[in-house]
Amino acid sequence: MSYEISLQPGNHHFRADADETILEAALAAGLLLPHSCRDGACGACKGKVLAGEIDYGNMTEGTLSQEEREAGYALFCCARPRSDLALQARTVSRAGDVPVKKLPCRVQRLQRLAPDVMLIDLKLPASESFQFRAGQYIDVLLADGRRRSFSIANAPHDAGHIELHVRRIDGGRFTAQVFDAMKEKDILRFEGPLGGFWLREESARPVLLLAGGTGFAPIKAIVEHARHTGMSRPMTLYWGSRDRAGLYLDELARAWQDSLPGFTYVPVLSEILPEDAWTGRRGLVHQAVLDDLPDLSGHEVYACGSPAMVDAARDSFTRTRGLPEGQFFADAFTFAAPTN
Repeated sequence: MSYEISLQPGNHHFRADADETILEAALAAGLLLPHSCRDGACGACKGKVLAGEIDYGNMTEGTLSQEEREAGYALFCCARPRSDLALQARTVSRAGDVPVKKLPCRVQRLQRLAPDVMLIDLKLPASESFQFRAGQYIDVLLADGRRRSFSIANAPHDAGHIELHVRRIDGGRFTAQVFDAMKEKDILRFEGPLGGFWLREESARPVLLLAGGTGFAPIKAIVEHARHTGMSRPMTLYWGSRDRAGLYLDELARAWQDSLPGFTYVPVLSEILPEDAWTGRRGLVHQAVLDDLPDLSGHEVYACGSPAMVDAARDSFTRTRGLPEGQFFADAFTFAAPTN
């Protein structure tokens, strides 16, 4: 059975079968909703059911509280329709003319950026054109049919390759392969580009970039794209990490201050080690923003990092600093459960 779905903002309409998730149906209709993990773990796709009945599906405990369910919220990557629906998402964009493709690629470079961060440079087929927006991600397709999502760290004008920043996760099957077994010239397959996290170039608002750990990857793509296009809007980057090693491209970010007019970089560490010899900002990265900027009502915020960081930033920026909810764009990282 198929159901009619109406979606705000934008008054979009599409159909969804009873056996597909709302997110799957929206993506198939060319509509891009906020999302990241696709398995109910991160909460990035959380939206409101204004009318109609759904099956909530399987969710990670703690991602959607009972109070939120009672208030009408659902995770669109898990929920399936059981009637016609009226829905509200944080943001809705159209995929436009950027096609999603499944392509092979070749590992052409591996570089250890930190003890637990690996840069993977993937060479794309010369016969295929791959378009994407700065900030989007790809899904690496594993042999058993599973997927691992990674943000693209290079800008669209440099589209002959894809740069990924992969953090090692204890017990993580794919990250163990990356750090222990992957070699140059290995072949991978991926699907992309995916996600609704990208720079809104039509805006004139000052840009606030917020990164946690390897959430720096899509932020790097956004900054490099802004530099390439000559964007003149002020940009401020707050990059947070536990220790100094986590700011794995700190020198690059500092260099942007010299080469990109109107760009400011603020690194923040939360668990400083004695050997870090750190004299810079300390604490949580979103708190550093709150300490520095009393009014965000005229800004546009792009945040990428852990769900906890993204949720804390969204709540505090909109609740206490006047940021309109529609001007907060986010990509939340989550990690697949370890498998044997």
